[in-house]
Amino acid sequence: MPPRRLQTAIDGLRRQTNLRAKSLIVTVFGDAVAPHGGVVWLGSLISLLEPFGVNERLVRTAVQRLTRQDWLASRPIGRRSYYSLTEAGRRRFEDAHRRIYAVPRGPWDGQWTFVVIGIGDGETAERDRLRRELLWQGFGQVSATVLAHPASDREALRHVLQDAGMADRAIVVIGRAERLGPVPPLATFVSSCWDLEGLAQAYRGFLGHFRPVWKALEAGGARDPETCFIIRVLLIHEYRRVLLRDPQLPHELLPAEWAGTAARALCRNLYRLTYEPAERHLMQRLETAEGPLPEAAPYFYQRFGGLEQEGPAAAAS
Repeated sequence: MPPRRLQTAIDGLRRQTNLRAKSLIVTVFGDAVAPHGGVVWLGSLISLLEPFGVNERLVRTAVQRLTRQDWLASRPIGRRSYYSLTEAGRRRFEDAHRRIYAVPRGPWDGQWTFVVIGIGDGETAERDRLRRELLWQGFGQVSATVLAHPASDREALRHVLQDAGMADRAIVVIGRAERLGPVPPLATFVSSCWDLEGLAQAYRGFLGHFRPVWKALEAGGARDPETCFIIRVLLIHEYRRVLLRDPQLPHELLPAEWAGTAARALCRNLYRLTYEPAERHLMQRLETAEGPLPEAAPYFYQRFGGLEQEGPAAAAS
């Protein structure tokens, strides 16, 4: 059992966290299964998720839905079913992985990327799909047919245009903003395209949920593997839900004392504190068709700029 203070913090976290089986499985696959080869026996996954209050029926139903939605593929061997990421699922995880675990970008070069999607007659399903994908990638909507981002990943944008079937119909314009007259300042433009106040509130909620866990871990001494795994999953589950709404604008365009900066530091430090015991728990509980779970791929250890370092407590205070 974890120390009483830590258990109290985890119990509070569970009460505050809205856990749905499908979303939880997406978190576990992306954070824990994918780095270990991306294949797992369903029975061991069911056992792994028991501490989160998700029963076997809910796990099976959620996995079936993810399979229908082309996230997962099933491979039966004897009486056992093994699940792995589809190619489409792997691409989605890779996109999310870059946003969740990558090191923050350097100074902004002042350039903007504008995507014009209103070329041609009428509205199409392809345009609707492209608009949704661009908004998911953090673009802001300037008008019904124009979206913008100040730090777009060009390779990711190219894939989005191709996947939406709009590579030959959308216009991409990249350039710097210039004030040639009495136009509104960039801060006004940014606030009209992105709900930064709503996002800051979500980050403050994340900080309020996880700071007690950090403080309890620091005061609690030894950390058992299952407890660390639970913390790690809840941490990434909640951070992912906020971060994937974050357009990740350059520092130069964000409000002073941006709550997302403190949230990222806390997430990084808690992850570094819990990942090793959590990995031991995974290796003991999950199974593949070949037997035990393989070791994590090298890229896993590059998360948050490197997992061997342990962040300063000051960053989470």
